[in-house]
Amino acid sequence: MRRWVGLLRGVNVGGARKLAMAELRSAVAGLGATDVETYIQSGNVVFTHPERSGATLEAELERALGTTVMCRTQAELAKIVRDNPYPGTEGTKLVVWFLKEQAVTTDLRQVDVARFAPEEFTPHGRELYLYLPNGQGRAKLPPVLGKHVPDCTARNWQTVTKLSEMASG
Repeated sequence: MRRWVGLLRGVNVGGARKLAMAELRSAVAGLGATDVETYIQSGNVVFTHPERSGATLEAELERALGTTVMCRTQAELAKIVRDNPYPGTEGTKLVVWFLKEQAVTTDLRQVDVARFAPEEFTPHGRELYLYLPNGQGRAKLPPVLGKHVPDCTARNWQTVTKLSEMASG
């Protein structure tokens, strides 16, 4: 049995799809998960499940919930925390984009990041770390990157570290 973190895209943010966390917990449990917990209202769920393939688990959750889901194991999320290329950055100024597939760095090289300084980003596997020193609300880089990265969902660093703690504990 593995601990998993499910990250739903576009749930309870900016007038997007509404989903009660009790409904989310129930749907995940209905797919054979145990120890199901949610964190805040934006579609974060931590659970135990015997599924060996994250892609299969994502597909099952997407069918049940009607939205895009990115899954990471507890070990994968702990590695994301360890690999942070911006250590010491305040939790709301660092954002991680969780992608379905590895970031295609050739597409991302088309982005003139100097134009957005002091904002910057670092691709790493299926994640994209964004350093946004003026916060997400004023950031200019994310909409441009979004054109190059289709299936993703974002979480600020505070949420990433909390989910990692929940999955570990």
